[in-house]
Amino acid sequence: MPRAKILVTGGAGFIGSHTCVALIEAGYQPLVLDTLVNSDARSLQRVGCITGLQPLLLRCDVRDGAALDRVFAEHAIEAVVHLAGLKAVGESVADPLAYYDVNLAGTLALVQAMGRAGVRTLVFSSSATVYGDARHSPIPESAPYAAVNPYGRTKAMVENLLADLAHADPRWGIACLRYFNPVGAHESGLLGERPHGPPANLMPYISQVAAGEREYLLVHGADYETIDGTGVRDYVHVMDVAEGHVAALRHAAREPGILMTNLGTGRGASVLEVVCAFERASGRRIALRIGPR
Repeated sequence: MPRAKILVTGGAGFIGSHTCVALIEAGYQPLVLDTLVNSDARSLQRVGCITGLQPLLLRCDVRDGAALDRVFAEHAIEAVVHLAGLKAVGESVADPLAYYDVNLAGTLALVQAMGRAGVRTLVFSSSATVYGDARHSPIPESAPYAAVNPYGRTKAMVENLLADLAHADPRWGIACLRYFNPVGAHESGLLGERPHGPPANLMPYISQVAAGEREYLLVHGADYETIDGTGVRDYVHVMDVAEGHVAALRHAAREPGILMTNLGTGRGASVLEVVCAFERASGRRIALRIGPR
């Protein structure tokens, strides 16, 4: 049987490329829409090496409604996995307008194009930042919105937009996946996280120190009320996140309405615990320095 075509926006990125692997292994055919601003087309070649099926790359900005209309007209797309967006918290504070433009306006342009094309199954890449500094751990999906930065607020706004859409039109099936901190790589070693410029996340920083690309890891604070004073986060393996998208896609395709769900482990790990785990697994010592929060 022919594979159902799934449009994956931002599919050449870290989570997107791993999600393409999971989709192909589940019997789907991903089509990748990406500007390659924060990603690399070589990741799709590596998806092909792993799965035997290299996704087609469509160079397009998710904010370009006319280009999106052409994509939907030229390809028999059955659903969309929407990962395209800006994702660095610090950058969002420095340049909030860019985040509202790409994350909020981009999603609006996408769902409008989907509606025009009659495609109403969507999985949205959200974030646990919508909860802000939650008081309970693990954080339940019933926790209120309390984002403390523009990045988190754009994700919360998109969730509200999609909830209103699903309420207004029962033909839509939507799943919003609130990631915690995806880390790791495909077991083949061919795919992993390789950000453009300085990493905004812990694991690629550690990896670059291990590879000799950076002299040391700067730990931002060691005076928190945690097991060793360093910050604690919930780290979830990227392939678990990828497989979560497949499960969410199947759910959204058969269940109209909207689903809001977390993707995490429910258990936190400190910066130093992650460093020690990396050292044990790699056999490399990770030089580090303690800096301010």
